[in-house]
Amino acid sequence: MQVEIWSDFVCPFCYIGKRKFEAALERFPNKNKVEVIYRSFELDPNAQKDVDYDVHDMLASKYGMSRERAKEMNDEMAGQAQSVGLTYHFDTMVVTNTFDAHRLAHFAAKHNKLAEMTERLLKAYFTESKHIGDHETLADLAAETGLDRKEVAGMLASVDYTKEVRSDEQAASQLGAMGVPFFVINRKYAISGAQSSEVFLQALQKAWEEVKPLTILNVPGIDDSGEACVDGVCVATSSELPGTNK
Repeated sequence: MQVEIWSDFVCPFCYIGKRKFEAALERFPNKNKVEVIYRSFELDPNAQKDVDYDVHDMLASKYGMSRERAKEMNDEMAGQAQSVGLTYHFDTMVVTNTFDAHRLAHFAAKHNKLAEMTERLLKAYFTESKHIGDHETLADLAAETGLDRKEVAGMLASVDYTKEVRSDEQAASQLGAMGVPFFVINRKYAISGAQSSEVFLQALQKAWEEVKPLTILNVPGIDDSGEACVDGVCVATSSELPGTNK
């Protein structure tokens, strides 16, 4: 079973939603049969890499509110994050463009490090107040996850993985994602937002019921009386073999 998660590294609900989903997955009996894939989504594709304002000013400007009210809202968000074991430092977060961070995530996926890279980028932004739009910072974070720093630096200096990021974003649009986090199970069920772990668990269970393997009722070794063709050969039962009594 496959779960795709569209998110952005500067989306506070995405990190919270990730933790809630992980809690649900931990409780899911068939968690080892679930493939989780993180997909790219930019909340603000036009965001600048370096800005002279902070996250409080950004929120105030976006929604036409006072800086004080924006700070109150961010404090409330920090409380939500704390409820799932996360620490958010809004006062020192570095507002930036996340396109290169998403390219790095795709590079990491090619080296089987997507989950580690995704978690590292989210923590770097929300908890450590790192500049995740800066190439040097991204290369350092990649090295911490086990990726080759020199290769990462070379990739970031190029346009590699641009198509992959755009493809994810186009898929999100086609699937009807208006925001993130956006969870899609087997391209059939979608869950929007940082829902409760119970909601995620119920969705996983529902999807699993539709894709779980068949249950063989007459287990071999317990009831072998049935006749069947095996490996392309139809074997007669002993009563049908030549020379046997019928």
